[in-house]
Amino acid sequence: MSDEPPRIGAIGWVDLTVPDAGAVKDFYREVVGFDVVDLDMGGYSDYCLNVPDSDTTVAGVCHARGPNTGVPPVWLVYITVADLAESLAKVTQLGGKVLREPKTMGSYGSMAIIEDPAGAIAALFEPGTA
Repeated sequence: MSDEPPRIGAIGWVDLTVPDAGAVKDFYREVVGFDVVDLDMGGYSDYCLNVPDSDTTVAGVCHARGPNTGVPPVWLVYITVADLAESLAKVTQLGGKVLREPKTMGSYGSMAIIEDPAGAIAALFEPGTA
């Protein structure tokens, strides 16, 4: 991940949330060759998928529990927006749905999950100060 602030419209992150993140991270480690790093979630671990032989994290695999309860089991892209509330208002005005209301992630920012009119799912992310 870069130290530069996210650009509006950029894909800032991607992750996959599933009931058994341990098995799925092993699947992608074997299929792709990712290095896997545990991420302590306070009683269990989610996982960072890194470019082999580097500290460059490119994606995450998360358990569908705690803050990720109810997140659909899809590779979820996080699209950076300037104003999350304004973007969510446009989602519904333009025929989409807000699947998960905004959630603050501390100084990192806020996110919400949407479904577009075609049924595709994505997350919208408004950066914070971190």
